Amino acid sequence: MKLYAISDLHLHYETNRQALTRIPAHPDDWLILAGDIGETAEQLEYAVRVLSERFQQLLWVPGNHELWTLPTDPAGLRGEAKYRYLVALCRRYHVLTPEDPYALWPGEGPRCVLAPLFLLYDYSFRSDAVPHHQAVQWAMESGVLCTDEIVLHPDPYPSCSAWCIARCQMTAARLATVSPEYLLVLINHFPLRQDLIRLPTIPRFSIWCGTRQTEDWHRRFRVAVVVSGHLHRRATDWRDGVRFEEVSLGYPRQWQLERGIKGYLRQILPGPSHPATGVIGHEWHR
Repeated sequence: MKLYAISDLHLHYETNRQALTRIPAHPDDWLILAGDIGETAEQLEYAVRVLSERFQQLLWVPGNHELWTLPTDPAGLRGEAKYRYLVALCRRYHVLTPEDPYALWPGEGPRCVLAPLFLLYDYSFRSDAVPHHQAVQWAMESGVLCTDEIVLHPDPYPSCSAWCIARCQMTAARLATVSPEYLLVLINHFPLRQDLIRLPTIPRFSIWCGTRQTEDWHRRFRVAVVVSGHLHRRATDWRDGVRFEEVSLGYPRQWQLERGIKGYLRQILPGPSHPATGVIGHEWHR
């Protein structure tokens, strides 16, 4: 029995959508879907319908793309209402979400609690010299603007930053209640640490990649592994003895189609033992 993870399937690309149908059955295994599965509820439902028939259990966290309200969206749901709609969709297929009780991992390895998170970003992954209210303008000066600024609405919160702060506060309180007899697997679409953001061609896109509020969560809580996506730069990193896995698939040009999506499923549990505390390591995955 294994726990796998993947994110950023981006099923609005027909190539990715077709590749999804060729994933073989894993009847004994669990699969994490770490966000940006698609841009519409239909694409998310397609993924969980296909994959719930091939894996014993799915876990899902939202990415920014899932939260978009596109002009073609018939329901026109925005912000929190859109998120709650997607949670209800996942529950119809018995997929675990950030709104469900955390699950105990029943397979091999250390006793772990699997914690799907929804934390967003607050523009704090930026230069200290840039005030918060100038963060988007600072990014635009380098030629980048995230589509979120147009189609991701934070309703009923006044801003994405406010929504992010509320989610972080609620989630930290919830994680603090997990029994210390268990290790945690934290699952979030956005990276939890700024030093894991490596975007050499668009470095200022970092403001849409997470929040400094979570920088110490791997030490603050008893964490074995942190799973994230969003960057489309697959990698394994170690910080303070904790493994960080970036598990993106990405756009068709960003992965080798001949390998199939199966070749990009990252095994999370059982996993390698922790290295010595304080080790900083890094490994890219092609």
